[in-house]
Amino acid sequence: MTADSRHPDDMRRAQLDRAARERLYLDRPFDFSEDANWRIFRIMAEFVEGFEFLYPLRREVTFFGGAALPESSPWYEEARRLGRLLGEAGYTVITGGGPGIMEAGNRGSYEAGGESIGLNIELPMEQRRNPYVKRGVGFHYFFTRKVMMSASAQAYVFFPGGFGTLDEFFELSTLVQTEKMEKVPIICVGQEYWGPLDDWIRGCLLHKFKTIAPQDVDIYTLVDTAEEALKLIKQSKERKYF
Repeated sequence: MTADSRHPDDMRRAQLDRAARERLYLDRPFDFSEDANWRIFRIMAEFVEGFEFLYPLRREVTFFGGAALPESSPWYEEARRLGRLLGEAGYTVITGGGPGIMEAGNRGSYEAGGESIGLNIELPMEQRRNPYVKRGVGFHYFFTRKVMMSASAQAYVFFPGGFGTLDEFFELSTLVQTEKMEKVPIICVGQEYWGPLDDWIRGCLLHKFKTIAPQDVDIYTLVDTAEEALKLIKQSKERKYF
């Protein structure tokens, strides 16, 4: 069998096409966003900007929850109430700066005259920052924003949400479990939403498969009201960076 049984004309056309593609690639303008080295500098810049933004903030409490929950949702109202209670008590409310639960937390703090902060993600053709953010900073990368959301809060409050909310819940729980972060309150608001997950964690992970330790289920606490969450937050202490 020959190494290449194609007709010589076909081989010549293939070589010309390949050469044309290579010239097109080399002649095109340099794209900073596609160059790995320059991308590293952009990531570094986002970390520096994020930590500088967070540095002067005090008594931070970070909210997580679904962006899709409407104003009519009882959990929107509960997040708004907690934001207001925290604002009145002198806490800084930090959210992802978007709609839904994030808007509710910022809104409550804003209405109470508190410090309402948004760490929003930059998305094309879409405005993600809600109108109740007093001060905010935007991030191009989800993972740099994620670090900032968890960097320095003295408590984390989780309302019902989707994959993103669950991702943050399990990541923070893992950081506390592995002692990469000091133990701080992780508060899950809404027994009807978080209760089935808690049952699964205890029944499946702890008892059936024994993949977590008994003390791991004490990393988080389930509550039903803003007042219960506030009581736990008031027992926490201020900290800086993990």
